[in-house]
Amino acid sequence: MRGRHGAAALLAVSLAIGLTACTPALPESVIPGTEVIVGWSGEFTSFNAQASPTAGNRDIAQAIRGDFGDVIDGEFVADEGFGTLAIVSEAPFTVRYDLTEPVWSDSIPLDAADLLLGWAGASGYFEPPSTDAGGAEQAVPLTVPRIDEFARSIDVTFPQPVMQWQQAVSVPVPAHVVGQRAFGLSDAMEAKQAVIEAIQTGDADSLAAIAAVWIEDFTVAGDGSTPEDVLLSSGPYVVDEIEASDAGQSVTLVPNPSYRGISTSQVARIGLVPAGDAPLAAIGDTLDIAQVAPSAANRETVRELERTDRVVDISHDGTVWAMFLNPAGLFSQHATRTAFLHAVPIRVVSDGGAGPWTSAYTGTTSMVSAPGSRTYDIVNEDSGFSETLGTPGEDPALERESAGFAAGTAVCVLYDRGSEFAGGAFTALREAASEFGWSIADCGSDDIDGALEQGNWNAAIVRVPVPDSPDQIAAQWGTQGGASITGDASPARDALIARLAQTTDVYEARDVTAQIEASIVQSAVALPIAMNPRLTIVDRDVTGVTPRSGTDASLTHALTQWTAAP
Repeated sequence: MRGRHGAAALLAVSLAIGLTACTPALPESVIPGTEVIVGWSGEFTSFNAQASPTAGNRDIAQAIRGDFGDVIDGEFVADEGFGTLAIVSEAPFTVRYDLTEPVWSDSIPLDAADLLLGWAGASGYFEPPSTDAGGAEQAVPLTVPRIDEFARSIDVTFPQPVMQWQQAVSVPVPAHVVGQRAFGLSDAMEAKQAVIEAIQTGDADSLAAIAAVWIEDFTVAGDGSTPEDVLLSSGPYVVDEIEASDAGQSVTLVPNPSYRGISTSQVARIGLVPAGDAPLAAIGDTLDIAQVAPSAANRETVRELERTDRVVDISHDGTVWAMFLNPAGLFSQHATRTAFLHAVPIRVVSDGGAGPWTSAYTGTTSMVSAPGSRTYDIVNEDSGFSETLGTPGEDPALERESAGFAAGTAVCVLYDRGSEFAGGAFTALREAASEFGWSIADCGSDDIDGALEQGNWNAAIVRVPVPDSPDQIAAQWGTQGGASITGDASPARDALIARLAQTTDVYEARDVTAQIEASIVQSAVALPIAMNPRLTIVDRDVTGVTPRSGTDASLTHALTQWTAAP
């Protein structure tokens, strides 16, 4: 279709790292000669995304690693082509992770050794031991899983119930490769057994040898060079080439001939390449797919792409714009906070920030769940947001007076001067709030993080991640939360977060999440405004691209659904 690689190859250091010559035939679903080139801003640094969980590594892991399932719209969806999951005991809480018949791309089966290695990595076996105040090493008491090598399963007993138990065990890297490298073995089955024995016995020297491989040996070299055994894949695609150039890093994926999943690849070659300075202009020329943030400058360009039958998909990137109130000084009293929030027309503020992209910014009423999920539906219904913050009980000006503040009371509002949305939202807020007697002072900053830490602000328009786990909720909204913006503390909320972490029933988890949201609403320290959108533009010759919302693997989670004209 296009000559794509001349410019990209300039000044490049490239290494072809294909599979061995004796490989199975490609799946019949693959259409020969098809290629999709994606503008990508990620960086691939490790084949072990569990040890190095960067956004780029997670992108690639979605393509080259099989797993028990994925979270889609906030709910876990199992992949029974990889294996099955089952709670086999409530007390003690025990889960069986049972593989079907997946194999690595060198035709070595995945089995209990791979699961046990993944469990050990997630359980901290390969991290330096923690110490107490006196310097003595503290080991976390864990029950080593019972393994069934014939059935290729492990039974994991957790110290307490785990909300996200479906994702607690994965297979980040091949156990036989780890064993071979750690212990100098050549036989794959012997190497697997050595890994099993090291974890079961807790032998310190053996675990240290495994840890060194786990952390270091799956790293991608700066020039892209990678040993063949590190390239092994259990997913639908395998990394075929890594290219480093002045423009950035490119990663080429090709179908994994040994993949046994339910859905197999259709595109013969997928290239993840630097998006460049003008990715939209490259659509139909050097790029088939690009992802960009909406802006006033690119609205007409995107509109023209739509008019020429390119697909423009709007999702969100897992972050939410919100206005936070500093519960000190001016807003130390609850009545003052609610009076001010009632003077803030959310849709007006959102539209002011969005400019010509108003339809792309999805409204939200939640700080701990994202629209589009069933959890959000329950949270939105039960949190009390609309009654407490969304609809003023009386005239907002009268509320201000009742709280003891005269017309013209100044509110120092912090926002990021470099953000188009934040700047527009601030302007809209200043105009709207003035109608109810609040004087909005411009406290914008070029260093939003530094300004937030200083705390010299009354309100702040900030974009933050929507937490997708109890730990992340605790970080943002717990008493000891390291990511807390307001410092709002609530022992009752802490108890709810702890309860959520041990809630294994999906329906109960939704209810508890709604109660956590209700406690945030009742504190009146945050007003969610809108989800931050992400645009995905797809050329006419490519179909089946279904970008998902969220922070991880927006595109690479469903590569097997892609098709392209040869």
